[in-house]
Amino acid sequence: MTVTAFAPGTEQRFALARQVADAVLFEGYVLYPYRASAAKNKLRWQFGVLVPPGWGADCEEHDFQHTECLMEPRAGATLSVEVRFLRARRRTVQRVRPDGGFETVPELRLDDRVLVPWDEGNEERVEVVATMDELLADGVTHPFRRPAREDTAPVLDAAGRAAGRLLRRCEEISGTIRLSARELDGPYRTLRLTAVVENTSDWTPSEDRDAGRDAALPHSLVATHTLMALSAGSFLSMTDPPEWARGAVAACRNLHTWPVLAGEAGSGDLVLSSPIILEDHPAIAPESPGALYDATEIDEILALRTAALTDEEKREARGTDERAAAVIELADSMPAEVLERLHGAVRSLREVTGPAAPHPAAAEGALPDDYDEYGVQRPDTPWWDPASEAGFDPARDRVLVDGRPVAKGSRVALRPGLRRTDAQDIFLHGRTATVEAVLHDVDGGVHLAVTVEGDPGADIRREQRRFLYFQPDEVTPLEDDA
Repeated sequence: MTVTAFAPGTEQRFALARQVADAVLFEGYVLYPYRASAAKNKLRWQFGVLVPPGWGADCEEHDFQHTECLMEPRAGATLSVEVRFLRARRRTVQRVRPDGGFETVPELRLDDRVLVPWDEGNEERVEVVATMDELLADGVTHPFRRPAREDTAPVLDAAGRAAGRLLRRCEEISGTIRLSARELDGPYRTLRLTAVVENTSDWTPSEDRDAGRDAALPHSLVATHTLMALSAGSFLSMTDPPEWARGAVAACRNLHTWPVLAGEAGSGDLVLSSPIILEDHPAIAPESPGALYDATEIDEILALRTAALTDEEKREARGTDERAAAVIELADSMPAEVLERLHGAVRSLREVTGPAAPHPAAAEGALPDDYDEYGVQRPDTPWWDPASEAGFDPARDRVLVDGRPVAKGSRVALRPGLRRTDAQDIFLHGRTATVEAVLHDVDGGVHLAVTVEGDPGADIRREQRRFLYFQPDEVTPLEDDA
């Protein structure tokens, strides 16, 4: 197989998708409070780490990612693939000795920063282009290798004098990308694409296994993810496929990664296969001021906390990593109007496309006066009127579920459905619960506030009114005592 340049326009599409892919690449790279000494930064890089096969057999991490998705390529289409990962670069800190030589030290304190040993991350990319004929025949196998290297960088103090140096070393790593496709039976010409990324490094742990994961990381592919683009044709959504393709989508195997449509909303020619589960067409919020590397925090809270670090903490963060130093500078220099935007933004309370036919309730005169015949709220009407709450009472309201009234005090079985269901809901499937309130939102939706029977914290939840919430179609009444 001959690896050629990407098809025209592919690089521009990849550049757009990399805005999200970069968030995947650097997720958890350095966590607040951005200091190497912080407990959260002692165990780094939790997503997409492909370890050497000689070490992976004895741990819970893996040496490969396996992606399968469906595509509908047009005649003459090519597939462009870009595998991206971080390569750990181990940094050692050395101080100048009186004789002019260097000695390794646990830290080097300067006026503006404190330098400590640290694993930096270098971005690596591997590119492959394949035709449909190649994929359908024997497939494409593309091995790659990155040799070991070592370099040094001088460290100068505030007066410009040599205070020490940083010794950086990258270990050799190697891997393989395997691409293949198979045509499926169905009403349309559809191919199942398989993309496998493997770490094939021959490094094995020494007899001293105490080093464990820390020793394996320099030989690992970190935060590995894959971008794939068709020059002509489109991919099918794996989360919301057309009805005729649901069976074929269900048969796809995705191990340690998950593919979603990427790029601009409405497009289908680009896929991001990520170790972090995303929705189709993920995007970075326009209010985000820059990379903060810690998605477990809200940008506003994280920026405020970072700005509140002590001067000594900021010195250590600046010396930990260049990206950490950039976060400190961002928080310290963020204008008030930018910080204010982080407080939140309402994109749309409800997306209304305008139905082609009048709303059924219009014929019965059941629509409110501020709604048109299509069931769409008139633009000159406020989206919420506080006076509209007067007719609701969470402690007395009831809702019919399977023809039976459910109100405060009712016992129900929790049956979370496929929509709106997260992992916490799934754990509660089949449990019994007590309804604490029947709530109505401004869009007309009904929600049941519940406490789970047997929960030792139920009394505290009632006191603080911190309930779990389910919709009526996610519960089954157990008794008709409402």
